Amino acid sequence: MWREDDEKYMRRCLQLAEQAKGHTSPNPMVGAVLVHNDRVIGEGYHHFYGGPHAEVNCIAAVKPEDRSLIAESTMYVSLEPCAHFGLTPPCANLLVREKVKKVVLANTDPFARVNGKGIAILKEAGVEVTSHVLEAEGWWVNRRFFGFHTRKRPYVILKWAESEDGYIGTADRQPVAISSNESLLLSHKWRTEESAIMVGYTTAMNDNPRLTPRLAEGRHPLRIAFDRKMQLPKTHHLFDDAAATWILNDNEETVEGNIHYIKLSSGDKLQELMDRLYDAHLTSLIVEGGGHLLNSFIESGLWDEARVITGATKMGKGLPAPSLSGMAPEMEVASGPDTLRLYVNPYHGFRYVQGMEL
Repeated sequence: MWREDDEKYMRRCLQLAEQAKGHTSPNPMVGAVLVHNDRVIGEGYHHFYGGPHAEVNCIAAVKPEDRSLIAESTMYVSLEPCAHFGLTPPCANLLVREKVKKVVLANTDPFARVNGKGIAILKEAGVEVTSHVLEAEGWWVNRRFFGFHTRKRPYVILKWAESEDGYIGTADRQPVAISSNESLLLSHKWRTEESAIMVGYTTAMNDNPRLTPRLAEGRHPLRIAFDRKMQLPKTHHLFDDAAATWILNDNEETVEGNIHYIKLSSGDKLQELMDRLYDAHLTSLIVEGGGHLLNSFIESGLWDEARVITGATKMGKGLPAPSLSGMAPEMEVASGPDTLRLYVNPYHGFRYVQGMEL
């Protein structure tokens, strides 16, 4: 069992971890707090992929006058310390070398090169280890990373905006504003947090989307569009230099600058795409439309969460919004005049924890 204070410090670890959202993939987001007699003497988090891990930054943050206290301190860390040499040395060895007295964890690491090995290193060195503190919250924070390693595919987020009466567009596919500026800004922020973003052929052809987070600061996701017969005009935004793009087609496997033509040859093209994204170490995918593509993901079961923005307008008629078969949202909040609802696929084991951020 753990103490109430263990939860307090672990919540701080998770808060620190989320400061790096969108910057650590394919690695997880991790936060660490070093505590001596209920006084925090160090904090740190994994800032970006390839950079020092949370434990390293936490130890480095300890003031010189407090370094003698490390051996009598407890390290709280949101994920099991790594046990292998990657771009950085093993953090489990660091904690042993620093003679940390106790380590408290939220989650074990499902990555095959860790997966209990970090805990074993600590215990063999005589370090006391407590696990599963705020485990569900930790899973939610790192659901992309955990899903990638347990399901061998990216974590799939479906996103669309619909009118109050359930339409995502006009019947003649003319441009129409359904959601507010607040929701548009939020959608662009979400783009910076995912590895890849995808639309179907009709959306790519008719809407000519950029699929970039131009209204938010952050990295650009890989852009993906279906174009089976390779008919999209090269003058469309998807072919510009703003970000790398995959064009999924039936004919060619080739590269032209930052445009990668990906030939999908199997009958189950969505699963084949999942396999290609997994092989490319892309841990998450946000699917923004259109209706046919979104429904294909829903029908295949290849989705993990859906973010549905309902505008405060009615259309009367148009293109029906995708259906989630009567599912109840797990979160419902305002986004300006709109309503944002979060749905989580109940068959995949991930659950939203009330009070947590997306």
